[in-house]
Amino acid sequence: MHSRQANFKQNRFLQRSSNLALAFFGLSLLLLGVSFASAWGMIVAFSFRPAENRILFPAAFVVSTVLLAGGSLLLHRASLLVRFEKQPEFRRSLALSLVLGTAFVSVQTYGLWCLIAQSEAARSVGLKDGAFAFVLLHGIHFVVALLFVAFVFLRALADKYDHEYSWGVTFCAWFWHALGLAWLAIMAAFLIAGVSVLPGDGYPS
Repeated sequence: MHSRQANFKQNRFLQRSSNLALAFFGLSLLLLGVSFASAWGMIVAFSFRPAENRILFPAAFVVSTVLLAGGSLLLHRASLLVRFEKQPEFRRSLALSLVLGTAFVSVQTYGLWCLIAQSEAARSVGLKDGAFAFVLLHGIHFVVALLFVAFVFLRALADKYDHEYSWGVTFCAWFWHALGLAWLAIMAAFLIAGVSVLPGDGYPS
């Protein structure tokens, strides 16, 4: 039989649903603000020069994929820790997954900007606009996934998960895993379609 760790302390403020909703709204604004502000900073700081007759694979997608994998591992670890009532470690894993998730959305947004900047080259190689729309739609899903993690994190601070009830954490982890697999499939489709596999090929030296 599992028991709570002695150094676990409840967050009484988040016990009330109204306070939890307020905290979720504030945390969501913070995470999205940091993500998009960082993405804008990368757009301003890094130059990207599209090729005329081919699609270049943005180097940002390599970085974002690594961040995505790290976030998935941390969420999986959190789903295991909560079942054994390792509450402090469980919350730390969720907090770190939020950090990686925010970094992922930021880098991914910059990568999508690099991809959209190549729309003319896409037409020259026969790549349809629908492919770009699908990538953008997938990016929106990842924003939803980040907010999902934020909600689970706040509920964890409010002591809503334990060894008897952790379905929300498990579902959040699998949702993130599923989007990760979908992203790998999208990247594979673009590479098969003839996208250059040289990361950073469009960056001036």
